[in-house]
Amino acid sequence: MDVTHGQPSEETALTRIVLADDHAVVRSALRMLLDADPSFEVVGEARSVVEALEVVRARRPDVVVLDLMMQGHSSLEAIPAIRAEVAECRVVVLTMYATAASVQHALGAGALGFVLKDDAAVDLIEAVRRAAFDESFVSQAARVAPAPIETGLTERQLDVLRDIVLGYTSPEIAAHLGLSVRTVESHRSMIQRLLGLHSRGELVRYALGVGLLSRRERTAPDG
Repeated sequence: MDVTHGQPSEETALTRIVLADDHAVVRSALRMLLDADPSFEVVGEARSVVEALEVVRARRPDVVVLDLMMQGHSSLEAIPAIRAEVAECRVVVLTMYATAASVQHALGAGALGFVLKDDAAVDLIEAVRRAAFDESFVSQAARVAPAPIETGLTERQLDVLRDIVLGYTSPEIAAHLGLSVRTVESHRSMIQRLLGLHSRGELVRYALGVGLLSRRERTAPDG
C-alpha cells in the first residue's frame, strides 16, 4: 500500500484522488496523467479492495479511481463501502471492458463515472472532474445497454432522460438535441410528472434501473 504524505492547503482547493488498481504500471501511468493537471493531486494508491478502503479511511480523498477487477476479484462491493467510509468521496470506475450489466451495476452501486482503459485520457480527466462536483460521466465506449423497458415516455423524452443520467446540463442537452433550453426544461418537467419523480437523483436511479444507457453512437455535447 502506498499512501502519499502531506495535505494540500485549503487555499489550493485541489481534487484529492486515490488510485486503486492491482497493476503498478497502470497506477504509475494514471498518477502521471492526473498529477499533470494542476487541479488534481493523487494522494494515495492501493492494489486491492482492502487496501483501497484503508487508504480512503486514512487520506479521505474527493475521488477514487477504481479498477473494477483487482487480483482476480470484482471490486463492485468496494463502491458502497468507500462511500460508507467517506460520504463525500466519489467513485470513478476504470476498467478494461464494459458490459451492460457492469455499467449499470457500478452506477447503481454509487459510482458516478465509468471509463474504459483504452478510452482517451481526456475521458478519465473529465470523469474525475465531474465526479468531484457530484456529476456523472459515462464514456462513449462504455454506453452499452439493452433496449430500455416500456416507460410510457416519447422518444424525445427518452433522449432528454438519457442525457440527464449521463450528467449533461440543460444547455448541453439543448445543444445536443437541437432544442431550446426552455423546451428541455419542459420535457424534464413532463418526465418527472409522468414518472412521479421529483429530483435529478431520482431520475438517475430510475434510468439506471430500467437500463436506459443508449448503445447507439452519438456525439457528446461540448462543454
